[in-house]
Amino acid sequence: MTNSLSANTQAILLLTAPLLAADADATNHQLTPGEYKQVVKVLTQIKLRPADFLNTEADQLPGELQSLIDGDRCKSLLLRRSELDQAVEYWQSRAIWVVSPFDDEYPRRLRERLKDAAPAVIYGAGEASLLDEGVLAVVGSRAVDDSLMEYTEKVGQLAAQARRNIVSGGARGIDQAAMRGALASGGKAVGVLADSLERSVVNREHRDLLDEGNLILISPYDPAAGFNVGHAMQRNKLIYALADAALVVNSDFEKGGTWAGAVEQLDKLHFVPVYVRVDDENKGLAGLQRKGAVPWPSPGTPEDLIALLEQGVETHQTFETNQLSLLEL
Repeated sequence: MTNSLSANTQAILLLTAPLLAADADATNHQLTPGEYKQVVKVLTQIKLRPADFLNTEADQLPGELQSLIDGDRCKSLLLRRSELDQAVEYWQSRAIWVVSPFDDEYPRRLRERLKDAAPAVIYGAGEASLLDEGVLAVVGSRAVDDSLMEYTEKVGQLAAQARRNIVSGGARGIDQAAMRGALASGGKAVGVLADSLERSVVNREHRDLLDEGNLILISPYDPAAGFNVGHAMQRNKLIYALADAALVVNSDFEKGGTWAGAVEQLDKLHFVPVYVRVDDENKGLAGLQRKGAVPWPSPGTPEDLIALLEQGVETHQTFETNQLSLLEL
């Protein structure tokens, strides 16, 4: 069964993933994201790959790796082959695929933009090519009134008319409104989920859209994972990393995932331009403008939206060029 996964992805799953809910002992000593990041750094330095773990006895690991991961711990994780087979069979029964940064199928934008911070694995369902197409990220709060839901659905509809995808977090409220607006108008949407991927992919409405190639759902977390505030906050950077530009429809001030994700983008990541809906009464949106977000120009035609997204691509390319120039000084 695991033959459907690359050897590198198999090794990464064995070292980092819970695999089965009943695998209680392993969940206590999987490599944390920070530990795995250090392991990959050392592997790169000594010109090895995760797959090399599969063919090396724990007590024969290079000294650089033995200082990072205890041999007995490593051995117990790698012995979970039967659990991995069962997990993969279960995922495949729900049309869930798994890729790692060592696979060609891994989302290009996540690899290029997040670099060593890219998730160790991505679980997904649907047409993976949607992840590398022109995309508008739309984010906002869960609890919103009907007028904001209608506003956001219209943004999704315009994206569909422009043949540009929507990417969002799949949560109720603004996320789902943007995706619903695009899908209802024959467009395409990408949902970056923080939890419950396996439940979402068997939803009848989602299943039809996934099969038709109009929807893709991905997550950096185990498909059975429940809601976790930390996961919801961390997946925000993936939404921005997949986009050409981002629109924040509404946000709390100095709190919540929407605020944190936008601030991280504005202050640190600089993947895409961040736009905010024009609303003088929304303290959160005003605060984001003070940090560098730009008022949403409310494009009225598909052509206007396409031009805006293309401008976002040019802005990112200019930023990357400037960063490279600074490194060369």
